[in-house]
Amino acid sequence: MITLVPVLFVAVFFGWPVVALINRATRTSDGTGIVGLLRNTDAVGLLGITLGQALASTLLVTVVSIPIVWLVARVDLPGSRLLMVAVTVPFVLPTVVVGIVFRAVLGGPLAGLGIETGFWAVLVAHVFLNVAVFVRVVGAALRSQAGRAAEAARCLGAGPLRAFVTVSLPPLLPAVGAAASLVFLFCSTSFGVIIILGDGRLRTLETEIYQQAIGYFRIPEAVALSMLQIVVVIGALLLTRIFSDPAASGAAGSPARRRRPNGWMWLPVAAAIGYTLVLMVGPLLVLAIRSVRPTAGGDWTLRGYRGLGEQVNGISPLDTLGYSLTTAASATAIAVVVGTLGAIALHRASGPFAVIGTVLAMIPLGVSAVTLGFGYLIALAELPAEVSASPLVIPCVQALIAVPFVIRVVLPALESVPARLRQAAVVCGASPWRVFWTVDLPTIGRSLGAAGGFAFVMALGEFGATGFLAQADTTTLPVLIGSGLNRPGADNLATAMASAMLLVAVTALAVTVIELLGTRTRRAAGKDSREMQAVI
Repeated sequence: MITLVPVLFVAVFFGWPVVALINRATRTSDGTGIVGLLRNTDAVGLLGITLGQALASTLLVTVVSIPIVWLVARVDLPGSRLLMVAVTVPFVLPTVVVGIVFRAVLGGPLAGLGIETGFWAVLVAHVFLNVAVFVRVVGAALRSQAGRAAEAARCLGAGPLRAFVTVSLPPLLPAVGAAASLVFLFCSTSFGVIIILGDGRLRTLETEIYQQAIGYFRIPEAVALSMLQIVVVIGALLLTRIFSDPAASGAAGSPARRRRPNGWMWLPVAAAIGYTLVLMVGPLLVLAIRSVRPTAGGDWTLRGYRGLGEQVNGISPLDTLGYSLTTAASATAIAVVVGTLGAIALHRASGPFAVIGTVLAMIPLGVSAVTLGFGYLIALAELPAEVSASPLVIPCVQALIAVPFVIRVVLPALESVPARLRQAAVVCGASPWRVFWTVDLPTIGRSLGAAGGFAFVMALGEFGATGFLAQADTTTLPVLIGSGLNRPGADNLATAMASAMLLVAVTALAVTVIELLGTRTRRAAGKDSREMQAVI
């Protein structure tokens, strides 16, 4: 039963649209094989560009994240929660909003660089989006790493650099590899950023799938490219699984304590704080300015914010925000239930089944939203109107994207529950469900809250697949922003900018709650661990 629910959910809301799309392509491909279809679309060149920009983005994210990782893992700062909020907000923003941000930044304060659109513009936006992945994964590993070995190396005469390279760095390599694999996955399937900043000159597998399916209505070619992209996604997920193997971790001993800076140490700390704020908060400030001054050199105005209450085609941005919050809440409930059951199933699995299950659970996160959206259109067209128009369709689609995040948050929490507590409950006659309710749930409760928060912001910002399904009365705020950018006129641009700022504010509030909950979770985890050891 535990495994059946997540399997059925993924089969219906992921497998079904993909199979429907493949079936449609097979019927209209006039016998052309997949190799021929890929050759028609220059798939080799597209694959090279996709992997090249993803690799370049990953390397750039790795380098740019180093000072921030050191800051959050080794320095004890007042207001560190707000710093993590600033780092995390860009990751959960809709890619269409990030595209708007960097059109404003690269066309305004950084216009002199000449990279308003194109390859380098996409790389810069990818850094802004994915720094949070590297900081959270590698920062957590560095924060939990024992500091005694490095101190011993320093006492034996090793300099700071040699002590880091020979002692501290090797145990961090699995975390670095896992973070880099995730960043590579997200960048190789990037859509909104490349559509807005690529300016039609940068073509990747993701954008070409959209062009073939929507622009040319060449379904077989789009499906062939989607299959190639799925192979890339599976490869990236396998790398993530390999690097995330607990057996590969070299951290041991008591975690190193973060130090409060004093004296001259405030100089590098202040520099790192300034660097982080410019990188992560600066672009959002530019967006805030553009929301009240839509065009460079234009007048300062609040007409964009006044336009939030004005209806276009019978709906206003505030109406879409209300609908977005409602569907995101529904998607969160679905994602938490399905993701928790999936995490329990993976926790109980072992060997190849655990590896295969982890990869399958993460595939919906990396597969083309364009592919899924078009598959939904084909699949729903064959159903009665009452079913295809159900208000649960969009929340379920959004939940599909959020389920992998819930699993990644809940699974480590389940693995941290001492096995002896479960065994003691079983010896006392508790059933498996009673063990979960009385032993596991109290321990992972706060992690579930954090997982629900992440699911909410991911559902709130989902743009790709939802854009295919949205109707006049089911338009979400990210979809409205995307359509607003395509309408001419300064007023439409101002409203799109103001709508983006509204979405940034809601997202920042949700991430702040998650960060506060996460801090309490870490404190409670230490307290619960001591209490459980005392009980045992």
